[in-house]
Amino acid sequence: MKFESFGQNLRVAIVGASGGIGAAMVNELVNSPQVVRIHALSRSGRSHPSPKVANLTFDFTDEDSLIAAAQALEEVKPLDMVIVATGLLQGEGISPEKNLRSLSFDGFAKSFEINTIGPAMTAKYLVPLLRRDAKAVFAALSARVGSVTDNRLGGWYAYRSSKAALNMVLRTLAIETNRRFSDQLIIGLHPGTVDTDLSKPFQGNVPEGKLFTPEFSAEKLLSVIDGVGPKDSGNLFDWAGKQIVF
Repeated sequence: MKFESFGQNLRVAIVGASGGIGAAMVNELVNSPQVVRIHALSRSGRSHPSPKVANLTFDFTDEDSLIAAAQALEEVKPLDMVIVATGLLQGEGISPEKNLRSLSFDGFAKSFEINTIGPAMTAKYLVPLLRRDAKAVFAALSARVGSVTDNRLGGWYAYRSSKAALNMVLRTLAIETNRRFSDQLIIGLHPGTVDTDLSKPFQGNVPEGKLFTPEFSAEKLLSVIDGVGPKDSGNLFDWAGKQIVF
């Protein structure tokens, strides 16, 4: 794809590069002639055949791992984009709660660790590596269900709450960042319902035509990143570029 709002020789870091959307983003970026380096960060240290890709083993729940990744990327800064393509809805002994009786300490703790704290700590160490002399973007996958205004169905307490908290982290970070570097943009992204492990148990309820492939979602989200400007920093956007009210 072509990035209209960025220059040439782009350097991008993808956190969660072994996941469905993260891996699709890496593949999309490999095919962009503007991108010269992709730093693919994941727990598995996923290998990619392109010489553009540098794979890093990374765990954003471990601060030593965050520090090590920041030190490695310090050598190749500035970065033009940092994209956190991670999320946890179910698995590891938890599942979305249907009612109050289903709430658990473990469910809340794990949801916040992966959906809120991990991206926030990643921002702590990687936002300082973003370019300061032209547009640069820190983006994290959020979700429409994290919108308090949009919540009409209830349920999914931990996931909704952790994504709402992530939205607050991004808004707060955008305010702080704008005081010093107005070209550094902070946004949340809603990818839609994507055919990945995260959504598999719930795909039966998705309307026809609304279950996206990771490739489709990745392309659309990268287009959203290309399309945002300073006035958009601190907001949440869906895959079509429409702002979602918090």
